[in-house]
Amino acid sequence: MSGHSKWATTKHKKGALDAARGKLFAKLIRQVEVAAREGGGDPEANPTLRTMFQKARDASVPLDTIERAIKRGTGELEGVHYEPINYEGYAPCGVAVIVECLTDNRNRASAEIRAIFTKNGGSMAEPGSVAWQFERKGIVNVANGAGVDEDELTLVAADAGAEDVRDIGDGWEVVTPPSALAVVRSAIESRGWKVASSELIMQPSQTVPIQSENDARKVLRLVDLLDEHDDVQNVYANFDIPDSVLELVAV
Repeated sequence: MSGHSKWATTKHKKGALDAARGKLFAKLIRQVEVAAREGGGDPEANPTLRTMFQKARDASVPLDTIERAIKRGTGELEGVHYEPINYEGYAPCGVAVIVECLTDNRNRASAEIRAIFTKNGGSMAEPGSVAWQFERKGIVNVANGAGVDEDELTLVAADAGAEDVRDIGDGWEVVTPPSALAVVRSAIESRGWKVASSELIMQPSQTVPIQSENDARKVLRLVDLLDEHDDVQNVYANFDIPDSVLELVAV
């Protein structure tokens, strides 16, 4: 598992605060709304909406809230028009960063994201200068519960189109091509195994090792501040921080 994935998991375990939960709900609802606007309101006919719908349900977003977001996206209900836009840049230590946003004001978002990079030791980059270091993948997180055998999970996942199964301590991370995400999840759940979450991510093809606590704090501060911005939906970075260092900065 990449360092960034590990940090995201650590933060998730730490952050069960209502405020953080409310911000997560808002981001997920916005993703559902945009997916419905761009591909239609039927999850069966719109793979992106199906993925976002499931991601929202995994996070316990109420069903009626998701349905209202879909209706806003299709125009059945009035709502704000959000526009997807990505930014690329570098954190301290040469760590590559991709920031995925949904915003109703492109100019404001651009200025604010640039300011976060600049004030925290990073820099914005030209479109395409960072993205080549990442590849879109599907991730299915399987809980480490009764009846789950790693070898059997690997076989079931591979038969459904998965590329890799990784042990992450308290479960497994199943890596899939983007088009196989829903099929792999369905195959796993059909065996009665619990799926904690599934989503599309940008996975780094190479990582930057961060060995010192000081450097780790600088990188993670920038990543966290980007992640906390209201318009930011996802932040991907290619740092790799050892568990021993992560434990120091996570305190």
